[in-house]
Formats: sequence, C-alpha cells, structure tokens
Amino acid sequence: MKANAKHLAREAESSAVFEAMARAGYVANGVIHILIGIIVIVLASGGRGEGDQAGAMKAVAGAPAGFIVLWLIAIGLWALGVWRAAEGLLARDRSGDAKGAARKWGRRLAEWGQAVVFLALGAISAAIAMGARPNAEKTAEDASRGLLQTPGGGILLGLVGIGIGIGGVSFVVMGIRRSFRTRMRIPDGKRGRTLTTLGVVGFVAKGVALTIVGVLLLVSAVGTDAKTAGGLDGAIDAMLAVPLGPALAYVVGVGFLAYGVFTIARARFARM
Repeated sequence: MKANAKHLAREAESSAVFEAMARAGYVANGVIHILIGIIVIVLASGGRGEGDQAGAMKAVAGAPAGFIVLWLIAIGLWALGVWRAAEGLLARDRSGDAKGAARKWGRRLAEWGQAVVFLALGAISAAIAMGARPNAEKTAEDASRGLLQTPGGGILLGLVGIGIGIGGVSFVVMGIRRSFRTRMRIPDGKRGRTLTTLGVVGFVAKGVALTIVGVLLLVSAVGTDAKTAGGLDGAIDAMLAVPLGPALAYVVGVGFLAYGVFTIARARFARM
C-alpha cells in the first residue's frame, strides 16, 4: 500500500498539468495574503474588517464574479496541498543513519503540515463560494472552549499554542536567514534582490503574527479562558490594544502585502 501511494505521488509530480495547478496555488495563497495585508492596514488606520484568511475570502465573495474566483482559489490551494503531501511522502533518507531518518521525518512533518493548511484553506474558500460566512475568530474561541472543558484539554490547547508559536518563530528565522531561497530559483540582479527583500519582510511579518496567535492560545490554556484565544484576527486585535499597536499592525499589514507579492512570484520560481 505504501509503495502504491509513493507510485501515485511520483505520477502526480511528473504531471505538467498538476504542477501548473500547484503553482497556481501559490498565486491563490499570495492573493489571500495581499488581501489580509490590505485589511490589516485598514484596521490599523481605524477601519473595520476581519484580518484573517476567512475575512479576505469573504471580501472576494463580495466582488463581481467573486464566487468564481473563490472556486479557482480553492482548486489551486487543493492542488498545492496535494503536491505538498506528495513531497512529504517522497522525502528520502540518503544517509541511512539516525540523523538522516530524523531529517526525513522532519521534512515529512513540515510538508504534511503545510498540506493540511492549504487543503483547509481550500475548503474554506469553497464553503464561502457556496454561501457560507464562517467567523474564524468565533470558531477558534469555540474550539478552545471545547478543549478546555475536556480532561487534559488545557494541556492540549497549550501544546497547540506552543506549536503555532514555534511555527511563527520559524517563519521569522527563515526570513532573517533567507533560507526560503533554497526552495526557489532566485533570479540574478535587481529582480532577485527585490524578491529576496520581499521574502525577508513577508516571512518576518507573518512569523510575528503567528507567534502572537500562539501566545494567545497559550494564555488561554493557562488561564482557562477561551475568550483570550483566537486566530490571526485576534492577534491583530491584540496588537491594536497595546501602546504603539496601530503602528505595529500597520507594519505587519505591509509585511503581509510583501509576503503576498513574494508568494505570487514563488509560483514561477519555486523548485517543484
């Protein structure tokens, strides 16, 4: 069964059509982040909106032919999610020792984690295209409340918060170290330098936002108060509530714009 799964993964990755669809997933993801960046800047300027993926998709739904765009976004994200899952399945240990096995499984978990995120975002886009209007912040609070009411749920919620926080720190580190370049064919010259700068700014900004989400979940777990838990929108609200918060939120919004443009460019330059 494992051999069959790997065979299917190789077949999928050898398909030019499927690769094009997966690259389109990067474009879809980039568009979402650009919209999030715009919404966060609006919030930092005193406006209203939902500064998360669901909020961005609901903004698309309100545009002419928005439901068609949402279906295209969903298909692209699903294709990218399946591609990431295949990448994880095909990860190999070339050394044959314990360190090699650890690297293999580390890459598998990273690829599969991204696959889950892209598949879930595709499902949200499809649901909104069909008329659903999910509230990601309320969903996060309800899920946290449900966990806190179960034995050991507080510990699990804390672990989720730590995991998301670690993911956020990883984004910051990837941005600072520019390690994202190993997964891309960065062009030479000014265009390459611009793309690298966008990547650095975008990765750091997204990492900061994810770290705040992780902290909110951890605080919720420690204080057993689901109201303090939240997603990306809650993280932006938390920024706005502190001194100089609007300025920080504005910088994060610009960072999300940079990350969105970088991700769209990644559709062309990513090593697939």
